[in-house]
Amino acid sequence: MAIFHQELGQVCTTMYLQGSAADNTVCKMHANDTVVGKRDGLACVQVAGFVTLHYTGTTAPTVGECALAGDGKGGVAVTENAKKYRVLRVDTAAKTVGLYL
Repeated sequence: MAIFHQELGQVCTTMYLQGSAADNTVCKMHANDTVVGKRDGLACVQVAGFVTLHYTGTTAPTVGECALAGDGKGGVAVTENAKKYRVLRVDTAAKTVGLYL
């Protein structure tokens, strides 16, 4: 049996996109109902549920509660004093982390 978390508890909302953003990347809020990217339009933004993201930095996230913040490159990085997320899996070879928002 395979373990599958993707889309579990997923909640998405439509927001304006100022610019463009690649799929499955961390984005930041710009203004009311608007996220930042490189091309204007609309975006489906996941605001809750399980997500798999790339991580950067020399410190890999840890399974359990882990403090993470956006890295400015569309992923996350382990950051002291950042919001803690529930991490279920870490793939150090692919540099990905699976967590609940």
